[in-house]
Order: sequence, then structure tokens, then C-alpha cells
Amino acid sequence: MPWDSDYYPAAMRNLPPAVREKAIEIANALLKAGHEEGAAIRIAIAQAHRWGARHSNTIAP
Repeated sequence: MPWDSDYYPAAMRNLPPAVREKAIEIANALLKAGHEEGAAIRIAIAQAHRWGARHSNTIAP
């Protein structure tokens, strides 16, 4: 099931908003590509953390 800013996995609840939005975007893309939901969530959170670290000076807290 695709997620959005109002409905997302509980594992993404404590992420900073910008990182959460990126994780949602990545997870939805992974689901569309055929990944299982659990794997999509884990991969998306890890990738979004990396994205946030690279963009930490350009995103709001």
C-alpha cells in the first residue's frame, strides 16, 4: 500500500519531517519495483538517513 505524509509506517514516526518524506518516497518506489513491504521500509529508512546526512545543511530540522 502506498504511503503519504499522513499515513506511513510506524517505523518512520520519529524521523525528522524532511527525512520521513524522503523515506516515504523511496519506500513507495521500492514497493512499485516489487519489494516486500518490510524490506522496502528498512531500505527506505536507511537510504533516507544517508540522504539527510548529505543534505543536512539544506533541510530544516
